[in-house]
Amino acid sequence: MNDGFLDRIAQALERLAPAPLPAPDFSSASAFVWHTGPDRLVAVPDVSGVALNLLIGVDRSRDTLLANTRQFAQGLPANNALLWGARGMGKSSLVKAIHADVQETHADLKIVELQREDLPSVSRLLNLLRASEDRFILFCDDLSFGQDDAHYKSLKAILDGGIEGRPDNVVLYATSNRRHLMPRDMIENERGSAINPAEAVEEKVSLSDRFGLWLGFYACDQDQYLRMIQGYCDAHNLQIASDILRAEAIEWQATRGSRSGRVAWQFFTDLAGRHGVKL
Repeated sequence: MNDGFLDRIAQALERLAPAPLPAPDFSSASAFVWHTGPDRLVAVPDVSGVALNLLIGVDRSRDTLLANTRQFAQGLPANNALLWGARGMGKSSLVKAIHADVQETHADLKIVELQREDLPSVSRLLNLLRASEDRFILFCDDLSFGQDDAHYKSLKAILDGGIEGRPDNVVLYATSNRRHLMPRDMIENERGSAINPAEAVEEKVSLSDRFGLWLGFYACDQDQYLRMIQGYCDAHNLQIASDILRAEAIEWQATRGSRSGRVAWQFFTDLAGRHGVKL
């Protein structure tokens, strides 16, 4: 077998599995997104988010996660956190807002977004982050697992760390609509069909137990919904009579059939557009 043939094989394998790109200059941005094929961290110049003081109705979760993040940024012990609960109540917005708030005084605190489908590559990402002197919030949004989904096993590399352990400069913040990261009907189905019902679901359900912080988010009531909208109006100096604002906001949520922080922001976006206020 000649050298030319071996070179062609090597080139073909490299095309199938591209070599990872070098680590970026972490001082160039405060936020990055992890991609694979090839492995690389891409800087995000402008992070989409809202100010921390505009997140209404999540005071306890805000204070707990903020204290945990400040500890981590100072090099002190900190927990991985699972933010779970109602849709549109600011789980991912809170993570980004807290990072932005703490990053103002701790410039070496970065946030790295990891997509659920890229969890199998997480060990390679951790090795890249481990070599840096910066500190990283690893952010996985809308985390959940379905039937025959083995991605949850990769999550253990972050939560348990394996032999090497989780890097001291990395903490995981994940959001999910599900407290146990898998649908309730799937849990019941596995319990009913397994030879050993307890063992059938323990491995997946216990994933949430591995997060040191559980922060619950619940559907807001009408007063909270209206306070959210008023907060946006005040922050953007949008002047409107309170009775008109209340009537329009209630009509908007009635047409949507729900109330949440997301619905409040969508209403305010429409309101600002109608009043010629730029966001």
